[in-house]
Amino acid sequence: MSTLEKIQQLMRERLGLTEEQVQPGQSLEAIGIDSLAIVEFMFDLEDEFGVRLTDERTPVNSVQDIADLIDRALANPEQVKQPASA
Repeated sequence: MSTLEKIQQLMRERLGLTEEQVQPGQSLEAIGIDSLAIVEFMFDLEDEFGVRLTDERTPVNSVQDIADLIDRALANPEQVKQPASA
């Protein structure tokens, strides 16, 4: 499953969206996702994908923007969360 497909699945499950609403180019604003919901969902994605998203202000306006952000984090070893030492 690709990053985009996983994010689409999570959006359907956690945000109660339909398949049509989670298409890659779909505007988050158009489907009624406000900035607070986006921030909360991004925290969920950090846990789900094991990454730490940077504090940079990357615009996230569409479903594809979210997938691109996660893919960039996964490609950057500094953003992959390290397991806690025992």
